[in-house]
Amino acid sequence: MNRPARLAVGVISAGRVGSVLGAALARAGHHVIGVSAVSQASLRRAEDLLPDVPVLDPPDVAQSADLLLLAVPDDELSGLVRGLAATGSLRAGQIVVHTSGAHGVGVLAPAAEVGALCLALHPVMTFTGRAEDLLRMTAASVGVTAADDDEIAWSVGEALVVEMEADPVRIPEHVRPLYHAALAHGANHLVTLVAECTDLLRSAGVSGGERLLGPLLSAALDNALRHGDRALTGPVSRGDVGTVRKHLAVLAHEAPEVLPSYRVLARRTADRAEAAGLLRPEAATEVRTTLEDDE
Repeated sequence: MNRPARLAVGVISAGRVGSVLGAALARAGHHVIGVSAVSQASLRRAEDLLPDVPVLDPPDVAQSADLLLLAVPDDELSGLVRGLAATGSLRAGQIVVHTSGAHGVGVLAPAAEVGALCLALHPVMTFTGRAEDLLRMTAASVGVTAADDDEIAWSVGEALVVEMEADPVRIPEHVRPLYHAALAHGANHLVTLVAECTDLLRSAGVSGGERLLGPLLSAALDNALRHGDRALTGPVSRGDVGTVRKHLAVLAHEAPEVLPSYRVLARRTADRAEAAGLLRPEAATEVRTTLEDDE
């Protein structure tokens, strides 16, 4: 493919996402001219992933950049954009990109008002802020959002993602909240679920719980992605209410803090197993009744 013009890239800030995407853009041949970093962790990431890039205040990063990457927490993004616009740090023709999954391009309105090309590029992966994330980017998708009628912006966003060796996926502005809820529900809550399972095994006196869970959960994830609800297994999907009662009893005694999430997920499993034809309606009703009776 024809490579687009090299851009002067500014990164605000050197968190786990910003440092990695800055490095990915540098790997693609762009020139990172400045990064903002305040905490010791951010400074270390900047030194490791963006060596020799000057650490500057956010307005100075913005003023020098052709492509400005805003990689700050969701709740900080709106105020940052307003502040940069108010200080005259943004300009017409500049490309302003944020990495928040929760926001579309509406949050970049102050940049659009001065004539900047605005994009949301959300990598669909979790970051450690270390060099191995650059390898993970090559297998990741990136949600691209631009103004609905701005085909140039859509194309620029997709080109930047391809340059970072990732897969661009168009996410229209109006579906962005549901898109992000789906990803957070899966990735974030999966971590909580796995950590709770490890804690339960430890409470049961089983050492090396991660070793037990690794193959099991990896197979479950692979099967779920391949087969959807047809991959459901276990006592709920089989209608084994006796086993479900035992689970409820032992969790109530040993780990009451886990019990509410077990009930909620078991109900949803029963619903989905019934809808998929894996669990007879009368068996599904018995499972749900068992879960409710124990509350």
